[in-house]
Amino acid sequence: MDDFLAARSQMALSLGFHIIYACIGMVMPFFMAVSHYQWIRTKDEVYKNITKAWSKGVAIFFATGAVSGTVLSFELGLLWPSFMKHAGPIFGMPFSLEGTAFFIEAIALGFFLYGWGRFNVWFHWITGVVVGASGLASGILVVSANAWMNSPSGFDYVNGEYLNIDPIQAMFNQAWFSQALHMSLAAFVATGFAVAGVHAIMILKKKNVVFHSRAFKIAAIFAAVAAILQPISGDFSAKDIASRQPAKLAAMEAHFHTQKSAPLIIGGIPDVKNKKVDYAIELPGMLSFLAHGDFTSEVKGLDSIPEPDQPPVSIVHYAFQVMVGCGVIMMLISIVFFVTLFKRKWFYSAWLPKLFVLAMPLGFIAVEAGWTVTEVGRQPWIIQGIMRTADAVTPMPGIQWSFYLFTLVYFLLSIAVIYLLYRQIKMVPVLYGKSENNIIS
Repeated sequence: MDDFLAARSQMALSLGFHIIYACIGMVMPFFMAVSHYQWIRTKDEVYKNITKAWSKGVAIFFATGAVSGTVLSFELGLLWPSFMKHAGPIFGMPFSLEGTAFFIEAIALGFFLYGWGRFNVWFHWITGVVVGASGLASGILVVSANAWMNSPSGFDYVNGEYLNIDPIQAMFNQAWFSQALHMSLAAFVATGFAVAGVHAIMILKKKNVVFHSRAFKIAAIFAAVAAILQPISGDFSAKDIASRQPAKLAAMEAHFHTQKSAPLIIGGIPDVKNKKVDYAIELPGMLSFLAHGDFTSEVKGLDSIPEPDQPPVSIVHYAFQVMVGCGVIMMLISIVFFVTLFKRKWFYSAWLPKLFVLAMPLGFIAVEAGWTVTEVGRQPWIIQGIMRTADAVTPMPGIQWSFYLFTLVYFLLSIAVIYLLYRQIKMVPVLYGKSENNIIS
């Protein structure tokens, strides 16, 4: 493994782990706030226990997210010094604001965790809402910095120099809204399905069914709403990518040849050598519609992109197919879930929690696949069209040993998190016994 591959692998590893912790840390406070509100409204101790249990989970992921996020910040400077030298002054604002949001989140979480019985109940609830709002803001600000890498703006690039820097324009670049919306919804989908799946397992085991069924319902509603909205966000993102990063769109769809009425490819195995896709299902004109809102519009293929500027087609295509496939499955499950809310007899059936157990990992698989599309689809650029990734890597030798060490650290950290969460689930108090057979709404 050469240093360039090691640096990319270490960054991918760090991002891959951090994004899971970050998504859960962004979203679970909103679940917590809803259950807390239900307790204030009904005085039902079940909701209070749900809130306390979830707040401990939020604390665990806040701590791990803080550690992994801090590592990422250092890695940007250590692994990509040329990138940070030029890009840091331009998109540093969202990172500094992210730090402020993180600081507010930490204070609010401290108030919430230690405020039981000490604060007015509504003030206490507001601190929980602030945890969620600041966590979400923190995530959006980080995504804004990433979006700048896909759509660099806020400066003039003249003779290799970065002049007339405008940090506000850089932060609110053309890609920030579509990426922030798509990532925020993805976080709610992934976390919602994962949390609902955990509670669904406990329901199927008939352990503390009242507690877990109410927690399941809160998480499932958040997940289902976001999963149904996500395709709309995806369509918006696709049109945005088509206009700014045609090479990325072409790699996503393994679209080798520029053409009008371009077909949408479902599945298939890209044959890069012969510029074709084998065993794919083609939907005529649908790629043109997805990219430009017109079934006859021309869509640029990889043949219009110089070969040195083309991203790795197979990786991007497979990742995109995985993301879309997982998203479609979760959207269909979400529709079924809302139908069961009206057909209450179905809602009490065992097959509903089984669906969520099966779908439990799909959200985070989709998130990881989506980030693969975003990052690998931009290659060979670290700043789209301006700086190549190979030109930004550190000249320091021995990066592969750093990669091996960080792999071990993240592996051990994940084991610790899983153990703590398992222990937390086992400690859930039982108020109504353990023998209920139906889901309790």
